[in-house]
Amino acid sequence: MLKFTAKALVCAISLSLAGLAQAEAPIIIKFAHVVADNTPKGQGALIFKKLAEERLPGKVKVEVYPNSSLFGDGKEMEALLLGDVQLLAPSLAKFEQYAKPMQIFDLPFLFDDLAAADRFQSSPQGKALLTSMEDKNITGLAYWHNGTKQMSANKPLREPSDARGLKFRVQASAVLEEQFKAVRANPRKMSFAEVYQGLQTGVVNGTENTWSNYQSQKVHEVQKYMTESDHGLIDYMVITNTQFWKGLPADVRSELETIMAEVTVEVNKQADELNQSAKQAIAAAGTTEIIELTPEQRGQWREAMKPVWQKFEGEIGADLIRAAEASNQR
Repeated sequence: MLKFTAKALVCAISLSLAGLAQAEAPIIIKFAHVVADNTPKGQGALIFKKLAEERLPGKVKVEVYPNSSLFGDGKEMEALLLGDVQLLAPSLAKFEQYAKPMQIFDLPFLFDDLAAADRFQSSPQGKALLTSMEDKNITGLAYWHNGTKQMSANKPLREPSDARGLKFRVQASAVLEEQFKAVRANPRKMSFAEVYQGLQTGVVNGTENTWSNYQSQKVHEVQKYMTESDHGLIDYMVITNTQFWKGLPADVRSELETIMAEVTVEVNKQADELNQSAKQAIAAAGTTEIIELTPEQRGQWREAMKPVWQKFEGEIGADLIRAAEASNQR
């Protein structure tokens, strides 16, 4: 009997210690994304990791997985909903299937510049979009800037007619498909990780992206021309699994929200600097000619693509589009 009691006591102590160790184990937050570390999103993920682990030592451990090393474009949202990853920062173009008004960010020539986009995202209408997908178990934590989009192709793009017949890689977005159809080009949906090879092999012969994404993925090595069009926005929404986020201890969640707000300021500050330095690096490489549009030429592109606004007004909401347009007024 004594033997049994001693054995039971040892077992109970072991279980207790194991439970204590488990209770003290840090919360693992996997932050996955599809771009390189030397991009606005990549830098933001690393800064978030640094601050979270400094301010919540032993409570939180952030694992960052760049360049589609954990999940690629096609799988990351599913992984978030399954709880296999806790933080993502997908392009705003990825959310149309979860909330149709999110398509507003893909409308061509909607925002004059990043400052206008920032004003809209900070407005009541912009903030409301962060929580518009919680019924799908997705909570938006912040908007991160990447930059405005430029067009690239293996022929000069100066006027809308120059795009006719070209195969443009686009993200999985109905608005972006219609944007290129409006100039009689052929959109092709393709994941970010496949773009370089797609351009190299001729599966597609044009694309749109920011300077930093072009440079980090070496797109300038396989595209002869880039047109500085600033025709659209590539920004990200940092998102989490709603159930996971609301299940965090209140003190941990509060501190992570504070950190996210600080990181967002830094990411948005760095975005323009990173894009300008990337543009300079592309120009210095000498493999790609950068075309600057005249105001008249840019006006032609805007006129050709603007009918896309009306096509999606019913899904996005006319009031929301008007609110976004108003952000262009300083």
